[in-house]
Amino acid sequence: MTRARRLAAALLIALGVGVFFAPLAPAADKGGILVVQVEGAIDPPNASLIRNAIERANQDKFTLVILQIDSARTVGVAPNQIVRTIRRSAVPVVSWIGPSGAQARGGAALILEASHAAFAAPGSDIGPAYPVRLDQPELTSAPVVRAELEKLATANNRDPNGAARLTNSSLSARDSNAVGAIDGVRPTLGETIVTLNKKTVTTSAGEIKLSTAKIIGEGQDRRRQPNQDVVFDSLGISGKVSHALLSPSLAYFLLVIGLALIVFEFFAASIGFAALVGAGAVIGAAYGFDVLPVNLWAIGLLLFSALAFAVDAQVGGLGVWTGAGAVTLIGGSIFLYGGDSQLRPAWWLLVLIIAGVGVFYVFAIPPFLRARFSSPTVGREALIGEMGAALTEVNPEGVVEVRDARWRAITNRATPVTVGDRIRVTAVLGFVLEVEPEEGGAQDYREKRSRRKAK
Repeated sequence: MTRARRLAAALLIALGVGVFFAPLAPAADKGGILVVQVEGAIDPPNASLIRNAIERANQDKFTLVILQIDSARTVGVAPNQIVRTIRRSAVPVVSWIGPSGAQARGGAALILEASHAAFAAPGSDIGPAYPVRLDQPELTSAPVVRAELEKLATANNRDPNGAARLTNSSLSARDSNAVGAIDGVRPTLGETIVTLNKKTVTTSAGEIKLSTAKIIGEGQDRRRQPNQDVVFDSLGISGKVSHALLSPSLAYFLLVIGLALIVFEFFAASIGFAALVGAGAVIGAAYGFDVLPVNLWAIGLLLFSALAFAVDAQVGGLGVWTGAGAVTLIGGSIFLYGGDSQLRPAWWLLVLIIAGVGVFYVFAIPPFLRARFSSPTVGREALIGEMGAALTEVNPEGVVEVRDARWRAITNRATPVTVGDRIRVTAVLGFVLEVEPEEGGAQDYREKRSRRKAK
């Protein structure tokens, strides 16, 4: 799948959809607070975003990095790489799980505990940290995750026992604060920033006393606000596209829909918009499958289902191939992903996609074939003996024109027909014509037998 992923990445670059990261505003001599917005899975795009932002903050002398996290899973990356980047940072790194309703599961919980200070918004949830990676849950055991949480919490002056509870449990922000797994509950990012004022944290550069707030106004209007520029960083357009393609549900949807569009364009006897969209969808799915834990045999079932549906669609009826296509489509959809069960698409989404694709193959393609290739003025059997012309090479399959209508055709013998040659219809097989050259067609045993009887 690696080649497919590289092709998809090259396609994104060729389209000019931008760069992964937005430019950072402050100059090196102005300092500032860098807020990194991490939304969705901790995957390769988001992991690169976090590591690069921390490294840039150290190079450009920012005073503080805040990771705003809302992540329920980790896929395709080892969170310990991000943890090491945080622990090596001379610039303090603070995590805030927010806004309300945000989550920090799997690797995100480890990143939270690795941060020099940790906060969460009311209504957010933290944990469980195990399994750390949903694509490879067996890589790390629960005891190892527990020990890592305890180690990180101790290094940042938080309660190791409280942090250990995040291994297999999901705690609310208030409960996490009560057991000492985080440093506080703050409703907004701005409140988190001003709360850090005069707080001392320990980084790789030693103890640092933070200065993040100033008091403005007088009397009852006195309030605190950040005392320096606050700059936001997030995934750029192409980073968001890559991040979206690593969604298990989207990758599955793109594969199934892409195959359906390619089959549709095959019956249209041309390469048009549907084929291009279908090919793009399959490439996008391949990009996601390069990271996601897919079962190759399940992909084979989905490919076979498209072929099976196409066979019965071509003959214009429901038969054994339709049943085989339905069974393999269902099986391939259910067992597409390995890893943790949380990666599998929701059951209702599977039902919608399977039903939609089935309706498309069974009830949409056959009417299209009738409108595309059948003649509106004569019955199909009346076409036997009619003359026409080959629009493409028929060897053994191709497209011909008979009575101003385009038909998919096959040669009735091992006699190829070149483009522009005159042909004669010898049989009608559903929506496919069996043809032979006007002159020079080979005789088969049926004609020889009929001629001997005539004599």
